[in-house]
Amino acid sequence: MTARRDETTPVRRRGWAAVRWRQFRNAPRPVVRAVASSLVVAVVLGVAYLGYDLAISRGLPVPGGDLRALAVAAYVVVVIVVGSVVTYLVVPQPGAAGHGRRRSGWSAALGLFAAVPIAYLVLVVVVQIVKPFLE
Repeated sequence: MTARRDETTPVRRRGWAAVRWRQFRNAPRPVVRAVASSLVVAVVLGVAYLGYDLAISRGLPVPGGDLRALAVAAYVVVVIVVGSVVTYLVVPQPGAAGHGRRRSGWSAALGLFAAVPIAYLVLVVVVQIVKPFLE
């Protein structure tokens, strides 16, 4: 057990940055899994989009012509759907004691809310940071 704190000593207050760092280090496992699943899908599809974008910008003939806007829309939709489904499958909600685990729409919602910003952040990194180095 822990020793009891002396009532006369004041509790040390943490600063804003210290609180946020502690929250970052001790993130709940379901959140980490949701972010990781969305991040893996977004990075793989982001690299595929980068290859397509570089091929178009270098003048290579691709089937269907320049469909970058459609490719970006498909990228975002696939990242969101796959991130939600994978999170639904990987992050079950805890059940009552001894009754196992169950899945619900809340797990998919967690994946959705994790996938939306990750999809756009990875796309920004690919197009604005990585692509200029490769051109």
